[in-house]
Amino acid sequence: MRDVLPALIDRLAAGPVALARVITTTGASPRGVGASMLVTASGEVIGSLSGGCVESAVVCTAEQVLADGVAVIEHFGVAEPEGIGIGLTCGGELEVFTERVTDRQLPELYELADALDAGIPIAWTTTLGGSPRWQLTSTRTPSSSPGLGHDIDDLLRTGRSGVVGVDDCETPEADAMPRPRTFVHTFAPGSRLILVGANDFVRALGSMGTSLGYRVTVVDARPVFATRARFPDVDEVITMWPDRYLAQEISAGRVDHRTCVCVMTHDAKFDVPTLQVALSCPDIAFIGALGSRRTVTDRAERLRENGVDDDQLGRLRSPLGLDLGAHTPAEVAVSIAAQLIAERHERTASPLHRTSGPIHR
Repeated sequence: MRDVLPALIDRLAAGPVALARVITTTGASPRGVGASMLVTASGEVIGSLSGGCVESAVVCTAEQVLADGVAVIEHFGVAEPEGIGIGLTCGGELEVFTERVTDRQLPELYELADALDAGIPIAWTTTLGGSPRWQLTSTRTPSSSPGLGHDIDDLLRTGRSGVVGVDDCETPEADAMPRPRTFVHTFAPGSRLILVGANDFVRALGSMGTSLGYRVTVVDARPVFATRARFPDVDEVITMWPDRYLAQEISAGRVDHRTCVCVMTHDAKFDVPTLQVALSCPDIAFIGALGSRRTVTDRAERLRENGVDDDQLGRLRSPLGLDLGAHTPAEVAVSIAAQLIAERHERTASPLHRTSGPIHR
């Protein structure tokens, strides 16, 4: 969207413009959520949604949307090899939302452009009905959207875009606010997940962290283990002593209140120095370390001997993960990812059938 926003503002001077955006994807997809394309009344097409797979169909839809003003959601799936229908050859699926934009919406677009120029994280929410409603939410102005404010703020805080709420035809709980299906288009860097170690548990958690929207970094001092081939799903693999890397990131301002650090090396010469650095940084949102009860006790003593006080130790989540009975790397990754989600939302991680009240606060 960043690349077509100036053109959208410019073309509105000549009349309404159809704006098409990818709002959901499943499986392999040429472009991600938020990919955008413009179609003007004169037939000019700016931007792309899929690298050519669905654009022609969306252009036809855009012409209709420009004519009647009714927004449309379209679903595109796998193309049949011998068929003539529109689809994705990569095997994925996506939803595209196309709406008519007029010069009456220029104030919101100017506000969005100003926020992007200033580097202010911002979320642009659009209700997914025939007559869409927009709202801009920044870290300075939390969302006031009825029933969806927490979901929107969470996506903004973690730097993810996606659809929240339910279709209008669904009936909300009697005591809950309406939650209209809404696309939250976020312009902010994603939350960081720094994984210390280069083993099977880290590989499983790295893949899961990426699917949850984290920017995942794996760091280990051993070049034979810390390779891109062993961790293909993460954003970066760093070969460096973890404590030095973390100190470097903190000093450079690349660690903030949305950063999570999980130490998973099972080796005191890596664990202790890295946790010392992490626990000395009050901005880090979550600090955890794998280990048995015995390892946790021994590690705590080593940390105290190195000057870590009880208040700092109180921030350490160790043993890391929820009590799921996990054994395999994939199961352990699920238990850790669930803990990250629960702590971000300040929830208990209790089974829902044992709780009461609204599921979505």
